[in-house]
Amino acid sequence: MSVLVLAEHDNATLNVATLNAVTAAQQIDSSVDILVAGSGCQAVADAAAQVAGIGKVLLADNEAYAHALAESVAPLLAEVAAGYSHVLAAATTTGKNVLPRVGALLDVQPISDISAVVDAATFKRPIYAGNVIATVKSNDSIKVLTVRGTAFDAAAATGGSATIEALGAAHASATSTFVGEEVAVSDRPDLTAASIVVSGGRGMGNGENFDMLYSIADKLGAAVGASRAAVDAGFVPNDMQVGQTGKIVAPDLYIAVGISGAIQHLAGMKDSKVIAAINKDEEAPIFSVADYGLVADLFQALPEFEGGL
Repeated sequence: MSVLVLAEHDNATLNVATLNAVTAAQQIDSSVDILVAGSGCQAVADAAAQVAGIGKVLLADNEAYAHALAESVAPLLAEVAAGYSHVLAAATTTGKNVLPRVGALLDVQPISDISAVVDAATFKRPIYAGNVIATVKSNDSIKVLTVRGTAFDAAAATGGSATIEALGAAHASATSTFVGEEVAVSDRPDLTAASIVVSGGRGMGNGENFDMLYSIADKLGAAVGASRAAVDAGFVPNDMQVGQTGKIVAPDLYIAVGISGAIQHLAGMKDSKVIAAINKDEEAPIFSVADYGLVADLFQALPEFEGGL
């Protein structure tokens, strides 16, 4: 029995979410390999080879995988998966796009968003926006799993000495082509990797008022997030959304400002180590999960908060 982890990367650096998936894989079996599919991605393969506990890195370096199109990566992963008992990927946008296709190609039932490994066939995953944890057992010959990164510590990025094996297979999609992408550029930490996150909700009033959060975040070295209500209102772009249908975060400190705390938002941040909330409604659900709460007008509280930093 051995486990294959799909590496997530930008053809230059390995996404830390892959290291969380490696930890989950190592709880299933000690024999873990990583598949790196990309174009001009030798540096990613080298980084993957340094991850502690990895036995082998499979490198598919081909223009067909340059943009990680699921229609191209899934056939490759399904083909390679034949030699493994488990296939894992981080439960990110990429992982959630690729692995269901892999499951279909292998004719197995994928299990999404696992948060714990019970044994090699049994896993736990949140349902009902995280209010219930389901224990799921799979009898499929190949288990296909996405991993909730916030539930597993990242594997050590150094200390390994895995071999790198080149793959010649190319599966260029005949139905999908890469057109372009718009990537948000920020000097602030990545939202899913930041140790401090400051998030705003509909209570911020408008997008311009998020400047108050940006200013505080810059002083704290924090990332800035938002609730779905703020995103839907057009205050901020959707890549800032935290919640069940956005990004899942678990920083050391999560500061929720003007966020009521709908169940869908709580599902994306309630695993944070410390939660602080500012809201003028003392009955707001966010206070039910907050370690520290301030009932106040955020437009008065934020300038005072920033002034004390």
